[in-house]
Amino acid sequence: MVTTNQLLFLVSITVFGQNVCNQKQTIELREDFKKYYDEFNVEGSFSLYEPQEDNYILYNQTQFNQPFIPASTFKILNSLIGLETGVIQDEHFVIPWDSIPRHYPNWNRDHDLKSAFQNSTVWYYQELARRVGGQQMKYWMDKANYGNADTTGGIDQFWLTGELRITPAQQIDFLKRLYNNELPFSQRSVDIVKDIMIMKDTLDYVIRAKTGWGIIDHTNTGWYVGYLETKGKVYYFANCIQSAKPNPESFIAARKEIVYRILDDLMLTNQ
Repeated sequence: MVTTNQLLFLVSITVFGQNVCNQKQTIELREDFKKYYDEFNVEGSFSLYEPQEDNYILYNQTQFNQPFIPASTFKILNSLIGLETGVIQDEHFVIPWDSIPRHYPNWNRDHDLKSAFQNSTVWYYQELARRVGGQQMKYWMDKANYGNADTTGGIDQFWLTGELRITPAQQIDFLKRLYNNELPFSQRSVDIVKDIMIMKDTLDYVIRAKTGWGIIDHTNTGWYVGYLETKGKVYYFANCIQSAKPNPESFIAARKEIVYRILDDLMLTNQ
């Protein structure tokens, strides 16, 4: 039912520079989700796609096609490329810690692919990218059609402080192609990455996702992107938050918590 806080309508939208017009496709605007962003004192947007209904649920629709630095959400593709090129053999492939202390204690040890993904260990993925090399990295990013596929800024920095950009719409498209095994990678590589992406695994649902946090032009951008599987259905989501001067602890929490509260609100995880 359409309420004062929900607007459901038939619409054409622009995704990846193409006009997508489908008389059955719907967009539901949920400005009431603003309360979750206000609670954490951040700006941002939320996007969810329901392929079963061909329906988008959007908060702050203006950001749907706005590009942002992907930061550590790029680890999904970085993992696929590392596996496909043979730079890393499997999720148990260890890269030794270089003994340089980092801000996050969990980073200060040897990591394999799975633990590096789960702990978002930046140095592991920087070393992975260096081993892949600029030529192969660019080739696979173009082939996967990831964001603007721009590797300017250094082989170990382009997704953190360089010129790589991706929109919430592109994040969702990439996740759809990952789920549907439509990316240009072997089934083995895809299966390994899907496994390390699991963030919540309950009797009722599974969430595969990745966080990210980058700073460009004095603006902090946070991400939580992924997909929810429940009752034989799948839902793709992208939460993108921004703040000029965030409280670090609150900003870290907001990336995930806003998503979980919205999924509860939509009765997808609170059933």
